[in-house]
Amino acid sequence: MNTLISSESAPFTCEAAVIGAGPAGLMAAETLAQAGLAVHLFDAMPTVGRKFLLAGKGGLNLTHAEPQDAFATRYGERQAWIAPLLEHFGAPQVRAWAHGLGIDTFVGTSGRVFPADLKAAPLLRAWLQRLRGLGVRFHMRHRWTGWDDSGALQFTAPAGSVRVTARTTVLALGGASWARLGSDGAWAPWLAARAIAVSALRPANCGFDVFGQGLEPAGETRRAFLKELVGQGMAPAVGWTPHFTERFAGQPFKSVALAFTDSAGRHFSRRGEFVATATGVEGSLIYAVSALLRDEIEAHGSATFALDLLPDHSPERVLAEVRHPRGTRSLSSHLKSRLGLDGIKMAILYEQLGKEGVADAARLAAAIKALPVTVVAARPLDEAISTAGGVAFEALDEQLMLDALPGVFCAGEMIDWEAPTGGYLLTACMATGWKAGQGAAHWLQAQRGAGDA
Repeated sequence: MNTLISSESAPFTCEAAVIGAGPAGLMAAETLAQAGLAVHLFDAMPTVGRKFLLAGKGGLNLTHAEPQDAFATRYGERQAWIAPLLEHFGAPQVRAWAHGLGIDTFVGTSGRVFPADLKAAPLLRAWLQRLRGLGVRFHMRHRWTGWDDSGALQFTAPAGSVRVTARTTVLALGGASWARLGSDGAWAPWLAARAIAVSALRPANCGFDVFGQGLEPAGETRRAFLKELVGQGMAPAVGWTPHFTERFAGQPFKSVALAFTDSAGRHFSRRGEFVATATGVEGSLIYAVSALLRDEIEAHGSATFALDLLPDHSPERVLAEVRHPRGTRSLSSHLKSRLGLDGIKMAILYEQLGKEGVADAARLAAAIKALPVTVVAARPLDEAISTAGGVAFEALDEQLMLDALPGVFCAGEMIDWEAPTGGYLLTACMATGWKAGQGAAHWLQAQRGAGDA
């Protein structure tokens, strides 16, 4: 770690400052250094890439091997902004970059791309070795606190207050999820104070709290009740019944399908898995639809998706099996024998329908194929895998430079875009880091050319 010492009258001066040592910041630093610039990288944490390493604990998902056109659609409303960046630094470039660091990759059965050993640490070590070889200097435990009146970057550091004057700056400060790893969103008001459009940071790829079970009947009565609560500015109770929570919190729903259509007509339908939590739902299938659910809750106070507990069975077969004579067997034994329904799947049917509903064959069969689950709140921002919101693309030029602050560029999750898990987040972070680094290098070269002229 390098330590800077600057007095109030004489700030440290450098060519290029990068603030944030996550994937976007590291890629920006690499791009700037490869352009021949002296790069100083600052981060509030004691070590580099903490969130990157955490993401690799379950196997580092670098990118995705699907076709470029399909890949770009994963960025939803920001596709038009992200797609041009991916043309220059998309999935093929991410894999080539990793191979250049000596890290082989492979494509999993789901199309996700991983390092051959599935680990993040070897890749990060190789990356840092490359950066140090390019002359990048790291300044850890340097927490950025905005600009002073002269425009110098301000930091709090172990040695005290530090000021830095950089000829060009790349901000790669992250969103506001996992604050303990460095992404706390503290930067948002500092940029907003400089007339930069910053959208509120919101949870993305997040879990949700379900509407409090057993409080009101399902269907239209429940929806009317929720609408009334929202109209009165009141928050509905959340969570499963104590019985369900005690027995099934933390258990997965496997081999299910989820369908949701929001009030604007946007539709989602996919098979997969998710997990019941103490208060609701989370996991890969929920994360995939989380943006639609979150937006619907923000607009209308709740969102109800349909859960197909047996996607391999037709509605006709399910109804026939439910109605099949069961003799002296209990209903639970009958459904387990005929349809393989037991455990958490059977429990949620009782949770949502009650004993009377489960005893109604037609209603039970319909619920098995399309069980309505109402969610009323996204989990807190700091629990989310990623965040939406941040610096508006409209506040940036094509090189990702802030129109209001010439020479200052933005990269990564602090820009207002979002994507599902599956390698899309990391790819876009690296693509924006590469673009911001390119833009900063070109801008500085242009400034030198103008000075020479």
